[in-house]
Amino acid sequence: MIYADNAATTPVDPAVLDAMLPYLRDLYFNASSNHAGGMMAQQAVMKARMQVAAHLGARMNEIVFTSGATEAINLAMLGAARQAERSGSTRRRIVTVATEHAAVIDAAKYLQERGWDVVFLGVDKFGRLDLDEVGRHVNSNTLMLSVMAVNNETGVYQDLQPLAAIAHANGALFMTDATQAYGKMPLHVDEIGIDLMTFSGHKIYGPKGVGALFIRSRKEITCHVEPLLYGGGQERGIRSGTLNVPGIVGLATAGEIAHACMESDAARIRALRDRFEEGLEGLQGVHVNGHRLKRSSTTSNITFESIDADILLNAMPDVCASKGSACSSEKPKPSHVLVAMGRTPELAACTLRFSFGRFTTDAEIDRLLADVRSAYRNAEKVPA
Repeated sequence: MIYADNAATTPVDPAVLDAMLPYLRDLYFNASSNHAGGMMAQQAVMKARMQVAAHLGARMNEIVFTSGATEAINLAMLGAARQAERSGSTRRRIVTVATEHAAVIDAAKYLQERGWDVVFLGVDKFGRLDLDEVGRHVNSNTLMLSVMAVNNETGVYQDLQPLAAIAHANGALFMTDATQAYGKMPLHVDEIGIDLMTFSGHKIYGPKGVGALFIRSRKEITCHVEPLLYGGGQERGIRSGTLNVPGIVGLATAGEIAHACMESDAARIRALRDRFEEGLEGLQGVHVNGHRLKRSSTTSNITFESIDADILLNAMPDVCASKGSACSSEKPKPSHVLVAMGRTPELAACTLRFSFGRFTTDAEIDRLLADVRSAYRNAEKVPA
């Protein structure tokens, strides 16, 4: 197979697997146990927490391990909202973006159904926010501004620092879903002004089923989040449940590797992506969605006008690509991201996402280009 769906998930790096194996096989202890084995597991979790915190310029007590970014997003948004309600805060507005991941959008809609004032900001044709529009909607009633760092369908990124400044000028929290950004671009929480950040291990060559939530906890500002899970009081009572020690070790190790080779990975993958896009330029009615420059090195979101994406995928049985987010590709409706960018539902239905990664090779790009060109030209010949 030609794997071009790294935005959905990445293969586990062999070095990550090697780091995890001892905690699956020999050091299988519960990190909440008070015997010697439990202490070894606790030490592994502590080291991982320290590593992840260092990647973000955060403190160890600001990292909460979860089952992935979706849980972290729900914990951040719903937990902060419940805390605001319990504390008697009058802030009842959530401002986010129409192109966010389904986890953010659905959590926001959940709050909207329960009386919260939720604003879904629009974007321009490149998928970028207008800062003036953001400023018009974030006000003294706003609890949180939540903006994705890098879009999971188009790879378009937002300028987080000015967005955080807008939120803080109005006394609101700034949250970012960094699932497609962690390990791929610098994310220093103090320099940017991030109060809540979420990400997963399986997007950076780590295991599935583990993620993290950064919750700012400083004297100048502390985010208070109500737990969604109750039980053993793990993770300072914010996220109860037996800790996934192998997964946590894997997440931290993947983060270490990603940060060590961030620049070299980005340069090599960008060159592969650009070569792929340049190889499609001769096909009529084919174009790239998203900003040309302000876009992740890994992602190509391509519209093939007048040819349904399913037809193209079926014509390329050896190619692993997707019609959009892996979380929504099975839903029978057009990409909400592309529609928000002004594309028609018909054009959105003719769009595929190709995403590349650390293990993508030049030979795979050559094969992928040949398969896409062949499938597209053959599909053009099929009568409507």
